[in-house]
Amino acid sequence: MAGVPDCSEGARVSSNPAPTALRRSLGLWAIVGLGLGYMTPMTVFDTFGIVTGETNGVVPSAYLFALVAMVFTAISYGRMTRVFPSAGSAYTYASETIHPNVGFLVGWSSLLDYLLLPLVNALIVRLYLESFFPQVPGWIWVVVYVAAITAMNLFSMSSTSRVNGILVAFQIVLIAVFVALTWTALNAGEGNGTAFSLAPLFHSGVHLGAVIGGATVVCFSFIGFDAITMYTEEAKDTKTVPKAIVLALMIGGAIFFVAAWFAQSRFPTLAGFSFTDDTLPEIALKTGGLFFQILFISAAVAAAVASSLASHASVSRMIYVMARNGRGRVSRSLSYVHPKFRTPATAVLLVGAVSLLAAAFTLEFVSSMINFGALIAFTVVNATVIIHFAIRRKQFRGAKQVVRNIVLPAIGMLLTGVLWTNLHFDALTYGLIWLTIGIITLLVLTRAFRRRLGVALDDDGEGDPAIVTREGAPIDSTR
Repeated sequence: MAGVPDCSEGARVSSNPAPTALRRSLGLWAIVGLGLGYMTPMTVFDTFGIVTGETNGVVPSAYLFALVAMVFTAISYGRMTRVFPSAGSAYTYASETIHPNVGFLVGWSSLLDYLLLPLVNALIVRLYLESFFPQVPGWIWVVVYVAAITAMNLFSMSSTSRVNGILVAFQIVLIAVFVALTWTALNAGEGNGTAFSLAPLFHSGVHLGAVIGGATVVCFSFIGFDAITMYTEEAKDTKTVPKAIVLALMIGGAIFFVAAWFAQSRFPTLAGFSFTDDTLPEIALKTGGLFFQILFISAAVAAAVASSLASHASVSRMIYVMARNGRGRVSRSLSYVHPKFRTPATAVLLVGAVSLLAAAFTLEFVSSMINFGALIAFTVVNATVIIHFAIRRKQFRGAKQVVRNIVLPAIGMLLTGVLWTNLHFDALTYGLIWLTIGIITLLVLTRAFRRRLGVALDDDGEGDPAIVTREGAPIDSTR
């Protein structure tokens, strides 16, 4: 994807004149909304049965552990976003602080997860619609749905943000109604009989290993706060992005925790559930009857649409940035920005094409491939904080600098490492296969590491990817 610069002696390679930049149209809350849409608050009810079985009935503890692990990583993302205000996220940070080749592999690994998330949402919507209209072939729903999501991302990022905001608000309202109905049921003696019992956090028979295993499952729900960095070049003010990262994580984490707390208080065990792989429909029916179930499932569909919009937008930005840093026809095509819509048009269309595979794949197969790349990105971003601030800038004098530049990111790496040790075997297997393909691609692009990939931060100035020496170092174009 990332091309190799012309390395002929003394050559200078110039990029296309005056490239079209992405439109800066996103404010703080628009970016937070995209992060929440990506995180999909309704997921807590879909995975409730799986995580209840995994943790022996302490789903809120699993979310709490995952949230704590993600907070340290979110801090690292926020700090690196201030240093490198680019849409490339972990790819850019690794390229700039470690090596462009490492950055490529980090970006490549993340692409697996980010490309699959729009596909997963299209697959979920297909399953919902197939259940309502079994006579209609599933591939028709996939084509229509993916075409609509792709078109919205292609034509306007601000419109995408507004629609996403409405869908996220709808989810939050339905979750609030669920909490209110559950509160009434608990006061009537159902479930634990009270919302204030600590049983959802800990009770006899619960082990830390099981909680961590559950956290590995629910950490998938937190993938989204990091994707906010993909919108850096479309933010009205890049300084709002670090704040948006933390806000999205904390708001999303609070929603997950509260929803899980009330669900676990109302349903301390899975007794009475006929289908535990996706408990959302039965939770809704048992909580508020048929009408509430219809509304709740509608909110779940809205959640899938919001996540589709946000994930489609973010992965297309990553593809755009990785391609922008290379040369050749493929790179020029994938880094193309539509002059009118100011969106990465080719990258958006590519993500849409991949999402069409939702017509053929199963949810179990696709879900097993997710999390590998995200955990790589989380680990590397924490490492880049230590490398950039403590090693390169020598900022480790005094307790405050040691804590900020070494201790906090190291804790983030440690907690991410704990999640690594509990990663599903299939996710690890498919992730390593994808990483191997990336290494082979990198070997081809760099001619067995004899050439170096160029890196650009943004279209506004820092790091021109097109003017390079044989070693890949930038040349001062002003001299």
